[in-house]
Amino acid sequence: MLFFTADWCPDCRFIKPAMPAIEAEYPEYTFLMVDRDENIDLAGEMGIMGIPSFVAYSDGKEIGRFNNGDRKTKAEVESFINSLASTVAK
Repeated sequence: MLFFTADWCPDCRFIKPAMPAIEAEYPEYTFLMVDRDENIDLAGEMGIMGIPSFVAYSDGKEIGRFNNGDRKTKAEVESFINSLASTVAK
């Protein structure tokens, strides 16, 4: 699970404190924080226009993304992850 963020982003700072709990709740995922500004080419290639954004992969294939550019709550991120359950390789 890629978590695109940036230090200056207030919506990113809003969700960051919840990330350790989210990561603990979903140990089947590996979460990688990606600084959008330090990886601007990657963000562009992936079509990441707004942050915070989450992009999920399973077996090297994208299985979902949550990247509307709005502030995201812990419950919304959990709902997104739960929606991936049927697409995650066992």
